[in-house]
Amino acid sequence: MIGKLAEVPRTDPSNLLRLRDGVYAGDLFVTAVAYLDFFSWLDNNAGDADLRGICSSLQIEERPADVMLTLFKSLNLIVEGDGGYCLTELSRDHLAGSSPWFLGPYISSLKGMSVCGEMLEVLKTGKPANWGAGKGGVEWSLAMEDVGFAEVFTVGMDSRGAYFAPVLARAIDLSGHDNLLDVAGASGIYSSAIVSQYPHLLASVFEKPPVDRIARNSIDKWGLSDRIGVVTGDMFRDEFPSGFDVHLFSNVLHDWDVGAVKLLLENSYRNLRPGGRILIHDAHLNAEKDGPLTVAEYSVLLMFLTEGRCYSISEMEEVLVGVGFSEIACVPTVASRSVIMGKKPV
Repeated sequence: MIGKLAEVPRTDPSNLLRLRDGVYAGDLFVTAVAYLDFFSWLDNNAGDADLRGICSSLQIEERPADVMLTLFKSLNLIVEGDGGYCLTELSRDHLAGSSPWFLGPYISSLKGMSVCGEMLEVLKTGKPANWGAGKGGVEWSLAMEDVGFAEVFTVGMDSRGAYFAPVLARAIDLSGHDNLLDVAGASGIYSSAIVSQYPHLLASVFEKPPVDRIARNSIDKWGLSDRIGVVTGDMFRDEFPSGFDVHLFSNVLHDWDVGAVKLLLENSYRNLRPGGRILIHDAHLNAEKDGPLTVAEYSVLLMFLTEGRCYSISEMEEVLVGVGFSEIACVPTVASRSVIMGKKPV
């Protein structure tokens, strides 16, 4: 089974991933036009509307508003300057109510879609929608405490990880390190691919029940139980175990708001060995937060269903440096993903 964790397909499924990851981006656009008349409002407040001003005037919350503005920048519908946000020629022609070519009524004909009403609620409250009708109104973080849901969700993420994990393992150099902690590592597919790439490396997956049991079963299936252990714990309540010189956060931080991200990175810094590395593997926006479009679209899904969003390279660097990490670098991997790395000084 180890060999499978090192294989990469000859084809690129990026467009397939985008269909799934970007599924709510259109709904956010329709909601902004139909319920907020956002572009007409911005046309009347051009250059005098920053994030806080937009939130105050439209009575929406900062986290979903940030995601919305990032999406619209990525679509070339708005630009950001020193004075705030402005329309582009494209949006001024077709999305501002004063234009003779206004497409608002056509776009708004879809406002009756139920998800648009839920999207408006997320914008207004800042709270994520419930994760899927199948869980009967339980949000994602709580749904993961149900064994059945956790197993199905983990299998879904593993099908993506089978493509991402081997590429991540090849993109990093851990030849000078010997013990990796995979924080909230789910099945352990990423740490498993990494130890398969580095035969000298040992690892542990840090997970809470019932996912810790899923991780043990998966690691045993891959024949790596002698090199990867599982430590049971809650990353928000417990200190990370000591003795590790690499901390991996793979597709973890995007589920949480900025305050929670900072708490996790502070926990990492406290417990990582001096000279150790932190690896943040995720879908990251560029420093200007105007792309890539695929990541801006994915951020809408995360905003809608979780407490998080996609973070930019500059945002992650600011938090990392703020808690003490240095030598920050970013390396692209695959499908608009990248790994941001930092070092704990000796």
